[in-house]
Amino acid sequence: MEIKKVGVVGCGLMGSGIAEVAARSGYEVLVSEANPQLLDRGLKAIQGSLRRAQERGKATPEEVKSTLDRVRGTAELGDFRDRDLVIEAITENMELKKQVFARLDQVCPPGAILASNTSCLSVTALAMATKRPSQVVGLHFFNPAPVMKLVELVKTLLVSPQTLDAARSFARSLGKTVVEAPDSPGFIVNRLLTPFMLEAMRLYEGGAVTREDMDQGVVLGLNHPMGPLALADLVGLDTLLFVADAIYDEFRDPRFAAPLLLRRMVTAGYLGRKSGRGFYEYK
Repeated sequence: MEIKKVGVVGCGLMGSGIAEVAARSGYEVLVSEANPQLLDRGLKAIQGSLRRAQERGKATPEEVKSTLDRVRGTAELGDFRDRDLVIEAITENMELKKQVFARLDQVCPPGAILASNTSCLSVTALAMATKRPSQVVGLHFFNPAPVMKLVELVKTLLVSPQTLDAARSFARSLGKTVVEAPDSPGFIVNRLLTPFMLEAMRLYEGGAVTREDMDQGVVLGLNHPMGPLALADLVGLDTLLFVADAIYDEFRDPRFAAPLLLRRMVTAGYLGRKSGRGFYEYK
C-alpha cells in the first residue's frame, strides 16, 4: 500500500519528533494530544525544533514553512479516520496503549497500518487489542527523532509481510536506517543498553568511581559520544527505570534489576535533563 497520510498519537518528546520528521519528508501529518494545552505545547516544540534547524543551516525558511504547512493537530482520535499509517507515541503504559489501539482500530480505514513507538512493551499484546493484528507493527524511533538515524522495525508472529514491507519503506523514506527486531522486551538496542547503564550505576553507587571518571572512561575508551550516566540523564531516569522493570519482569534476569539509587532518584524527581537534575545538574 502507498502511505501518504500519517497520524501520530502523542505530541510529547518522541511524538513531536516523529511528526516533524514525517512532515519534512513530505507526508501530510496529523498529530494528537490528550488536551488542547498539551497539543499546543507539542506543536510549539515542532516549531522550535525547525527554527533551530534553520539557524544551524539544516533547513531553509521555505522548507520550514512547507513542513509546518503539512502538520495539523487534534485532540480527537476520531480525526484519524483518513490516515494510511498511525504511529502511537504516548507514555509507556500498556493499558493506555491498548485503549488507543482499540480506538484506532475502530476509526481508521480497513487497510491502515497501526504502529507503536514503544521501546520495550509487547507489540503482540497491542496487536491483539485490535481486529487487524496482521497490520500492527513496531516502529521504534530514537531520541531525538529528527537527528537519530535508526528505526527498529519490530516484527510480531502475527504481522503480514505486506505490513512489514510498507512500514520498512516508510521508515526508509524518512532517511532512516531500519533494523528488524524481534518482539522481545527491549528489542535490540535497549536490550543491550539497559544492563550497560545499570551496571555503571551500580559501580558509581558503590563509590568505586566518580561519575566524571566513569563517563570519560567510556567516551575515550569505547569511543562512545557520551558516558552511561550522562546518557541515562538524556534518556530520562524514569524512562530507564520503566524499561529495566519491564524487561526484568519478563526474564527475571538480575542484569536488569534496577539499582536502589536509580529508584531513589526517580522518587525524588531527579529524572535527568528534563527535570534539570539527574546524575548531573542542568540549567
